Amino acid sequence: MKTFFGSVFIEKERLEEAGIKYPIKLEYYKQINEDEISTYQKPKYGIEIIKTEYKPEYTKVENKQIKYVTNDEIEANQILNIFKTNQVTPINSEEVIVDLFRNKF
Repeated sequence: MKTFFGSVFIEKERLEEAGIKYPIKLEYYKQINEDEISTYQKPKYGIEIIKTEYKPEYTKVENKQIKYVTNDEIEANQILNIFKTNQVTPINSEEVIVDLFRNKF
């Protein structure tokens, strides 16, 4: 099961710096991996990011699911908040998670 956490459009200034002239939306979802829940284990939380590029010719959608990130819901929410605030895209999401756990937020 997944629940919507939040969305953001990448700031126009950041897009212009990268030479991009169309809007990009990022959506963040918290996943609860119910299939792996047992009476002896905590739920396992994952993250899904959906990136939508609104190009003049067409719309391009890219997504990334990271099935298991933590078994602490508060920690999952903190990560998603960091992702949303910093406009993390699917392509660099795994690296960001590794850095977050290395520095423990």
